[in-house]
Amino acid sequence: MTLTIVLLGAAALIGLGLYGALSQQSFVMLMMGLELMLNGALLATIGFWALALGGMPEGQLLAIIVMAVMAVEMAIGFALIVAVYRKRQADMTESLGTLKH
Repeated sequence: MTLTIVLLGAAALIGLGLYGALSQQSFVMLMMGLELMLNGALLATIGFWALALGGMPEGQLLAIIVMAVMAVEMAIGFALIVAVYRKRQADMTESLGTLKH
């Protein structure tokens, strides 16, 4: 497998995630789009690490840190979604007029 194929896969994931994040109105689908974009970035990072740097351990550590940050980001995001739903009974982005109150 070449670096070009890995980067094309990463670009496809980022593109699908961007489309999903911009076209959906549901908070959950928005979060899924963001997760796809992060997975694409992680795939590109791992591809560069494995194919260009010879597989040094620093690349593995970076990938593990990025996955941990992604898990924390999703947990915080879903907690915010639950808080907004409990406060406003809104599960779509257009249901919210403003986030002031």
